[in-house]
Amino acid sequence: MACRIIMFYRYYVPHLFLRHQNIQILNPKLSFHLSKASSYHYYPTVTQTNFPIKPKLSSFITDSEIQTEFSHHDPGVARINNGSFGCSPASVTSALQQWQLNWLRQPDRFYFNELHKGILKSRNTVKDLINAEDVDEISIVDNATTAVAIVLHQMQWAFSEGRFKKGDAVITLQYAYGAVKNSIKAYFERAGGYVIEVPFQFPVNSSEEIVNEFRMALVKEKASGRRVRLALIDHVTSMPSVLLPVKKLVEVCREEGVDQVFIDGAHGVGCVDVDMQEIGADFYTSNLHKWFFCPASVAFLYCRKSVTHSELHHPMVSHDYGKGLAIESCWIGTRDYSPSLVVPSAVEFTNRFEGGIDGIKRRNHDAVVEMGQMLAKAWGTNLGSPPDMCPSMIMVGMPACLGVSSDDDALKLRTHLREKFGVEVPIYYRMPKHEEVATATTAYARVSHQVYNKVDDYYKFRDAINQLVCDGFTCARSL
Repeated sequence: MACRIIMFYRYYVPHLFLRHQNIQILNPKLSFHLSKASSYHYYPTVTQTNFPIKPKLSSFITDSEIQTEFSHHDPGVARINNGSFGCSPASVTSALQQWQLNWLRQPDRFYFNELHKGILKSRNTVKDLINAEDVDEISIVDNATTAVAIVLHQMQWAFSEGRFKKGDAVITLQYAYGAVKNSIKAYFERAGGYVIEVPFQFPVNSSEEIVNEFRMALVKEKASGRRVRLALIDHVTSMPSVLLPVKKLVEVCREEGVDQVFIDGAHGVGCVDVDMQEIGADFYTSNLHKWFFCPASVAFLYCRKSVTHSELHHPMVSHDYGKGLAIESCWIGTRDYSPSLVVPSAVEFTNRFEGGIDGIKRRNHDAVVEMGQMLAKAWGTNLGSPPDMCPSMIMVGMPACLGVSSDDDALKLRTHLREKFGVEVPIYYRMPKHEEVATATTAYARVSHQVYNKVDDYYKFRDAINQLVCDGFTCARSL
C-alpha cells in the first residue's frame, strides 16, 4: 500500500499540478508540451482502485498544434491546392526520417529484419482502411500511375498471348487523368486494343447524367459486338474535379458484361469514402500522399481475391519476380522505401482528430463547399458541380473578364497568382460551346481544403481575383 501511495504522489499529483502549465515534461517514455491551449493531457495508469476518478481526457488536436504540424509550409502562400501533391505533417515526416536512419545505420539488418515486416504492417493498415477482405489483396506501390501500369501491362500480355482479340476495348471517361490515358495508349491501344472514351458535360448537374452517358456508350458497343475487357473509372476526376458515382458505374459495368472494373482513386483515401465491399470493383488504387498525410510517394493497388494475381507483376522486375505482386512490390531494387512504412504513423495522426479520418473528410467537405460558395458569390459565378459531387475539392467559376481562352492562359494565370499574390491554385480552362455568349465562364479554379487551411487563405484568393478585375487585367493583354 505504501508503495502505491508513493507512486501516486510521484506521478499523478505532479501531472495534475502541471496540467495547466506551459512547460515540457521530460519522461523516459514520453516528451511533450502541455499548455492552456492544449487539449493533450497525460495521466499514467494508477492501479489503486480507491483513488478519485481522473478527469475526462480530451485528446483531440488543437488548431495551434495543427499549425505546428505544418509549420514547414511557406507562410506567405495561400496553399489551397492540396489535391496536386498532398501534405505530410511533422510527426509523420519524423517517422519517415527514423526509418531512413534505420536503413542508413545498418542496411543489411534493415533489409532482412525490418522492411518486409514494416510493409506488411502498412498493407494490413490499408486493408482495414478500405474494408478489403484479405491482406493478400493489397500491394504497396509508389503511386497510382504505377498501379495503372501494372494492370494495363497484364492486358498487354493478354493481347500478345492471344487471350484478347484485336479490337477488344477499354472504356474510360473523358476526364480521365492524363497519365492514365497515356498508359492506355502505351499498353492497351498499342497492343491492338480499342479505346472507348465517354464524354460528359462540365459543369455537371447531377451524377445521373454521367451514369446515363456511360450506360449508353456500353450499350452501343455491345450492340456492335465489341467486347469490353476493362472499365477504368475515376473515383474523383482530377481536372475538372468531380466525385463520380463509382458504385453505380460498377453496377452498370456488371449489367453490361464488362470483364473487369478498375477504379482510379488517386484522390480516394482520405478524401472520400472507400469501401471495397460496397464499391465491388476488381481493382482499386489510391495515393496515400495526397489526402492521407503520407510523404511522397506511396500508394496501394487493391486486387479482388477472385482476380488471378499470378498474372500481375510489378513493371520493375527484380529478385522477387513470380512470388506475387505484393511481394514483388516490396523490393524493386535499392531505393528509399520509408514512405511505404509510415502508413501506420499517418493513421496515428488522423486519430488525433475528432472522428479520425472520417471526421476530417466531413469537415474538409463542408469547409470547401462553404468557401467555394463564398468565392462564387464574390465573383458572380457558379460552382462546377452540386455540393454532393464535391469531395475535399471544388470547382469555382472565375470572372469571364479575365479572358482565359486556352490551357496556356490558364497555366499563365496560375503562375501569376503564385508569383504576384502568393496564391497556389490550379486553373482549368473550359472551352465554351458554340451557342454560348462571349461572357460565358471559361476558367474554373480547383479549390482544395485540408486541415491546415484557414479562412484567410480563401479570402486572399478572392481579393487577388477582385484586384485583377479592378485593374482591368485580361490574359490577352497582361500575360
